[in-house]
Amino acid sequence: MSGQSVPADLSGHMLDMDEDDDLEVFSKNPSLADGGPMPTSPSSMVNQYRLEEDEEEQQDAIAKDIFITVDEPESHVTAIETFIMYRVLTRTTRSEFDSCESEVHRRYQDFFWLRGKLEEAHPTLIVHPLPEKFVMKGMVERFNNDFIETRRKALQRFLNRVSEHPVLSYSHTFKVFLTAQDLSSHRKQGPGLLSRMGDTVRAVAQSVRGVRSRPEEFSSMQEYVDHFGNKMGSVDKVTQRIIKEQREYLDELKQYGPTYTQWAVSEHHLHEPLRGVASCVEHCSKETEDQIQHLSEVLVPALHEYVLCAETLKAVLKRRDNVQAELDAKSEALGTRKAEHEALQEEVEGLADRVEAANNALRGDWGRWQDGMRTDLRSAFVSTAEKNVEYYEKCLAVWESFLLSQRGHTTELGDRDDAS
Repeated sequence: MSGQSVPADLSGHMLDMDEDDDLEVFSKNPSLADGGPMPTSPSSMVNQYRLEEDEEEQQDAIAKDIFITVDEPESHVTAIETFIMYRVLTRTTRSEFDSCESEVHRRYQDFFWLRGKLEEAHPTLIVHPLPEKFVMKGMVERFNNDFIETRRKALQRFLNRVSEHPVLSYSHTFKVFLTAQDLSSHRKQGPGLLSRMGDTVRAVAQSVRGVRSRPEEFSSMQEYVDHFGNKMGSVDKVTQRIIKEQREYLDELKQYGPTYTQWAVSEHHLHEPLRGVASCVEHCSKETEDQIQHLSEVLVPALHEYVLCAETLKAVLKRRDNVQAELDAKSEALGTRKAEHEALQEEVEGLADRVEAANNALRGDWGRWQDGMRTDLRSAFVSTAEKNVEYYEKCLAVWESFLLSQRGHTTELGDRDDAS
């Protein structure tokens, strides 16, 4: 990445669509107003993108040598707590694994331990974030089915991110997580409390002191991450608000349709058109409910995941700065203190190597992270666009079919009047 500028926003990396491509419109089907089956969209442009995504997924599958599935969530209740255990099934062709297939059961705390150990061993690599421990916005109960399924998908995504990383996937801790039946002995290993406190104090001191000569490329990264985090946070909040308003609209529709049905009972001459309107509203209610579910299950998790990613990136950049701040401090001490000159010289050289290693690690991960982020968000946006097109086309088809049925009904009434 050296010498390359990092864009401050995502505007130059948005999905390009051919303006000449048009989505085909639904054919009118008068049977819709009578409760007939809903039409399906040809979605020629969407299918084109789906084909491209399928080809990319096939190529990725060929390159992968670890396949991980997180499934079978099971609730456990003890006298102290309630938690969910997940089955983690791993299939691999790597020779360092004792078996080509392993199955273990893990709870959220185990995933949290894994991520902490990976960050500890590789402080300037980008370790993908975990889903939040506590209830996400919009979830009412911590252990309802929707929340558990959302977390299961996020945990599986986290493990697959690690398995696809050229450095993290070869971590001994990652192998232990995937294969050891009992993690308790491994979780006890690690730096002591005083050591961790010392590291924290040094990190705080270095962050206060700051970095005198941060390379331009990492300043550009910091600026990019700040802009990216602000934008993702705004989009996430607006999407949550849209879903809330859509739910309120759905509640109104569910009250609206039955009103026409009840009205049709007392209006003999308007019976058919009133029942037709009620049927249209019912169809639109179902489509609205489906659209809300799609937004909640596809777009919101993708957006929120990258809100958390922005915080992860800020922490990684801060750790890189801490290494450089320590180098700056030792270099300054070396220039002012003649005693222990050789020892300080060795420390400075070692820290210079650490800074270079940290810079190289972050450079490589930065490109990988941007590629993955753009792929994920592109997929989520395309899927949402497809669902929006499908939703509005289906609702349009419902109302157009109702109009066609009423035109035919009006013609029949005119013929009867002429005959009489």
